[in-house]
Amino acid sequence: MKRVLLLAIGLLATAAAPQGNIRGSEVEVVVDGVRNASGHVLVAICREPEFLQPHCAFQGSAPAHPGAVTVRIADVPPGTYAAQCFHDETDAGRIHRTLLGMPKEGMGFSNDARFHFGPPSFRDAAFTVGPTDVRIAMNLRYYD
Repeated sequence: MKRVLLLAIGLLATAAAPQGNIRGSEVEVVVDGVRNASGHVLVAICREPEFLQPHCAFQGSAPAHPGAVTVRIADVPPGTYAAQCFHDETDAGRIHRTLLGMPKEGMGFSNDARFHFGPPSFRDAAFTVGPTDVRIAMNLRYYD
């Protein structure tokens, strides 16, 4: 009886444990329109509940330089996501805003989803990650 119980516990633990050989896909994000070499370009790959929140499950960054910057984020499981990015010119880890609430640093979303009187919807920015690597592009928009 004890042996059967230990075997059952072992099987449950194995079934619940993450499989080490299953790897998510790499999401390569090309962010165009970076205006200078100050700071970093930060990208977050978000599930719907995380979208437009300060923290998403998958994040990456790359040093800024004028033009296009590529940020690679590894091990993103298959699913539907939206990407949000900003040019953190001061390396403060947050978006600086004007007194009216407009961002002082460049921002962008996957599918080049635009914000009109507010941020875009998850649906407008959504893309799918499957079993193979994905490449998406977005443009930064500066409002100052």
